[in-house]
Amino acid sequence: MHRPARAMANAILAIGLASLATPVAAHIVKQVGPYTVALGWVHEPTYVGQLNAVQVVIKDARGNPVSDLSADDLKVVVSTAGQQSDPMALAPTFDEDTGLGIPGDYEAPLIPTSPGDYTFHVTGTIHSTKIDETATSSDTTFDAAVDPGPIQFPGKLPPVSDIATRLERVDSRVQAQLTAADDAKSFAQGALVAGVAVGGAGLLIGLVALAMTIMARRPRTT
Repeated sequence: MHRPARAMANAILAIGLASLATPVAAHIVKQVGPYTVALGWVHEPTYVGQLNAVQVVIKDARGNPVSDLSADDLKVVVSTAGQQSDPMALAPTFDEDTGLGIPGDYEAPLIPTSPGDYTFHVTGTIHSTKIDETATSSDTTFDAAVDPGPIQFPGKLPPVSDIATRLERVDSRVQAQLTAADDAKSFAQGALVAGVAVGGAGLLIGLVALAMTIMARRPRTT
């Protein structure tokens, strides 16, 4: 192979390898001090009920990935529809020993369970630089979560929200039956106590009547 052709092949290979190490999903890129921070989902489209993750990719001023942060350095809080998650650690995916993972990539696993827009609030430090960035899904940032129904085959699974509603209904029925059973038990116990009390009173009355009868039959002494 001639040198120009070999150089071209090497360039194409390098571009291909670089593309594998770059997130392919939509991300919003923000400048945080000397660092560029790309924020978004690991997988897009983002389907409800499917394992995904919040992804943060960090590069320094020279464009080199920042891969030496720990899971304690960055946190993300996810919110949607008025609900907010607990802070989740953004853990590095790159392993220097094996070379596996994406350099500068940090992820927090998440299964979105409701369709709609999601907001990511990332806080922490990149070395000595503080980060406090918020981004919400949109056409210019990252995907909203959507129902996976259109891509399900051969059968379509019920939405997670429907399953949750059905479980709540079943739970309500079970609780109602348990309450009814407790009420019936309490009534039975009360009836038993009342029966014992009535029986005891009847026995006492019978004994008194028997004693009076015996006394009445005794011959009177003159």
